[in-house]
Amino acid sequence: PLTFILTGIPGLLMSSYWMALPLCCLYLLMLLGNCTLLWMIKTDHSLHTPMYYFLSMLAVADLGLSLSTLPTMLAIFWFESTSLRFEACIVQMYFIHSFSAIESGVLVAMAFDRFVAICYPLRYASVLMSSLIMKAGGVIFMRGICVVLPVAILIKKMPFCGSHVLSHSFCLHQDMLRLVCGDVRVNSLYGLIAVILTKGLDSLTILLSYVMIIRAILKIVSQEARAKAFSTCISHLCAVLIFYIPLIALSIIHRFGKHLPPLTHTVLADAYLLVPPVLNPLVYSWKTKQIRRRILILLRWRG
Repeated sequence: PLTFILTGIPGLLMSSYWMALPLCCLYLLMLLGNCTLLWMIKTDHSLHTPMYYFLSMLAVADLGLSLSTLPTMLAIFWFESTSLRFEACIVQMYFIHSFSAIESGVLVAMAFDRFVAICYPLRYASVLMSSLIMKAGGVIFMRGICVVLPVAILIKKMPFCGSHVLSHSFCLHQDMLRLVCGDVRVNSLYGLIAVILTKGLDSLTILLSYVMIIRAILKIVSQEARAKAFSTCISHLCAVLIFYIPLIALSIIHRFGKHLPPLTHTVLADAYLLVPPVLNPLVYSWKTKQIRRRILILLRWRG
């Protein structure tokens, strides 16, 4: 059976437990942070608002994205197991790209939430009703599932010959496509279309939303009200930057950075998949008063 060889961190011994321990800590922090967010939003009725419903969707996408990479990352650094069956690699690639597209869509929904809250505050409750939020969540998840499915189907039919060594500790579409020994024009074209339909459109929508949000904020006369309105967007802006900066950097590196050392590709790919799920709960816990207050109450009760 066709088997791929995964790569750890270039220049690092596979049995380096000083690398495995921080990875385990990152995954535990990700699980603790996102599960705590979901638990608080579920149990606290004051958090049953559109903003926190979208935040719970973001936490689910972060959990899915991290858990997609968890098996191979820990297998490499804990058990020195680098081989992965072709079918398992395709499944992992599918889930990584699907949850990435879902997270991008959730960030768009959160941008729309902030746009309505600041530009049309009196219509916020009538626009963002529970039925609309459920439909938006369903569309976001279905888009992520359906758009990436042809990517997995197309690459499953490709012939692989020569080297089977991947550049990362997990399977990515661009990395697998590099090892195909047949014509990859259809795969590359659909991969580009999938990226444009998801992250391309999403980033433009978020940018347009914030252009209109900034215009609305600048029209506010009171300096204090202007600062308060902008502060409600800080957490979402941080989440957008945390997600899109590594993604854009990784895309540029894959296209134009073939001369760069392998360590650069590895670090950017790991940052793209590990950093957002770890930092998003911390950012929202730090910048959102309701969540911060609930955490403090929980810590005092435990103490």
